[in-house]
Amino acid sequence: MAGNPHSSSSIPAELILIKPRHHPRIEGKGKYTFPDGNVYIGELKDGQFHGEGTIHFTNGGKYEARWEDGIAVQGLYTFKDGLEYTPEDWSYCTDQDRRFYTEHVNGFRPGEPQLSNDPTGPSQIPIGTYDVGDGYYSPDDGVVYTYTGQMLRQPGDEEKQWILGHCRIGEAVNVDEGHWTDGSADEPAK
Repeated sequence: MAGNPHSSSSIPAELILIKPRHHPRIEGKGKYTFPDGNVYIGELKDGQFHGEGTIHFTNGGKYEARWEDGIAVQGLYTFKDGLEYTPEDWSYCTDQDRRFYTEHVNGFRPGEPQLSNDPTGPSQIPIGTYDVGDGYYSPDDGVVYTYTGQMLRQPGDEEKQWILGHCRIGEAVNVDEGHWTDGSADEPAK
């Protein structure tokens, strides 16, 4: 809980009790709106979340939980798109499989690009190098460079192995008749 709803704050929170309180402190069923717009709807006891209640986040997600004295003792977070977060069996966007949830559910559609959190698409990298997110790794000299070509770091052996096994590799792509994206002026051999 984001503190006592009775405390003074420069941004006021709002509390609406659905069921009247029985003690001087907040108790019963209610709706508490946090200063950031997130909303808790559920049971309260002695001024704290207690019993069943849900926090609805402004981003569309929600956290349904059983609360004891203001602490969530059991709960489930559900993202806006319906994906439920289960820490024991989480398989989305991990080191082993970097696909998004919708790609797990719907698969990859032929002719459609893969989903990306970058609206400009993947960064251009030299042929034979690996995209590591903050630049590219060159296996020729074992160095990670920024996308503009400045030396960034020299990864250790464990990171190198991860890069080689998981990262996108730069390659020439024929985007339309006779135009290549690797930056070279020469046409590839046919």
